[in-house]
Amino acid sequence: MLEEVERWLGARSWSVADRPRRQLLTAKHATGQTVSVVLPALDEEATVGDIVTTIRRELMGRDPLVDEVVVVDSGSRDRTAAVAAAAGARVVHRDAILPRIPAVPGKGEVLWRSLLVTRGDLVCFVDADLREFSADFVSGIVGPLLTDPDVHLVKAMYDRPLGAAPGQGGRVTELMARPLLNMHWPRLAGFVQPLGGEYAARRSLLERLPFPVGYGVELGMLVDALHLVGLDGLAQVDVGVRIHRHQDGQALGRMSAAIYRTAQLRLARGHLVRPALTQFERGPAGFEPRTYTVDTEERPPMTEIAEYAARRVA
Repeated sequence: MLEEVERWLGARSWSVADRPRRQLLTAKHATGQTVSVVLPALDEEATVGDIVTTIRRELMGRDPLVDEVVVVDSGSRDRTAAVAAAAGARVVHRDAILPRIPAVPGKGEVLWRSLLVTRGDLVCFVDADLREFSADFVSGIVGPLLTDPDVHLVKAMYDRPLGAAPGQGGRVTELMARPLLNMHWPRLAGFVQPLGGEYAARRSLLERLPFPVGYGVELGMLVDALHLVGLDGLAQVDVGVRIHRHQDGQALGRMSAAIYRTAQLRLARGHLVRPALTQFERGPAGFEPRTYTVDTEERPPMTEIAEYAARRVA
C-alpha cells in the first residue's frame, strides 16, 4: 500500500461514533448547510418504507439533520412508490425528471436525475433494498461533510454478510473493483467498500461529475472525484453492518462487465467498441447463450444541463 494511502487511512477513516448527532446538528446550524437523502428504487416495496420511516423518525424531527428524503422510482412494477409515499417520502418517477432527454435503465441514470429534484447542499444516496436499516447510515456519512470543509465525498464502510457467512458479501468488489483500483488507481486502495451504494457528497462536486448510467456509477464517481478534489477530499465512515438482497451469479457478471467498462473508459478516454457480455443458462436443449449489452453511456456533468443552470439562477 502506498505511504500516502496509509496516512489517509489514519486521517480520513472514521467511525459513526466519532461524531455524535448533537455535534452534527450544531455544525449544521453553524454552517447553514441543507441535507437531501435520495433513495433510487426499483421494485423495493418490501424495504423502502422502513428506510424512509427510520429517516423521518430519527433525522427529520423537531431539530432535523435531514431536510428532505426523495425516492426516485425507476419504473417499479410493485407498490414501491405507494409504500414510499405512505412512509413520508417525496416520490418522483425517473421519467418525469428532465423529460426532453429520454431516460435509460440504470442506477446511475436515477442518481444523475435526482440532482434536478433535490435542493440539499449535501446529497446522501442510500440503496432502497437495505434491511434492518439504521439512521447511522445517513448521519455517519453526512457527518464529515458537515464538520470538515475539506471533505467533499464520504463513502460508508461496513461488514457485508452473505447468508450466515460474515464478511463474504461484496463479491463484485473483491473480484473486480478492488483489483482494478489497486492496479490502476492505487491511491483509492484504502476504500473498504468502493462500490457501496451509501455515500454522501457536496452538491458542488456532484454537479461537476459525469454519471455512468448503470452499475459503473460508483467506481466512476470515485475515480473522477479523486481527480477533482484529491485523495484528502475523500473519506469513509464505519457504520456497522449492511444487510440487503443479494444478486445471483449472472447478475453479478453483468455488474462486473459494466464496472470494467467504466474503468476502461477512464483509462483510455477514447473511442471503444460498444461491448456485449454473453452468459449461459441451461435450457431444454442444453446451455443456451444470453447476450446483454453493457452499460456504456454516461450523462454529462449536471452543470452542462440548461434546466439545472436555469434552476440555480432562479
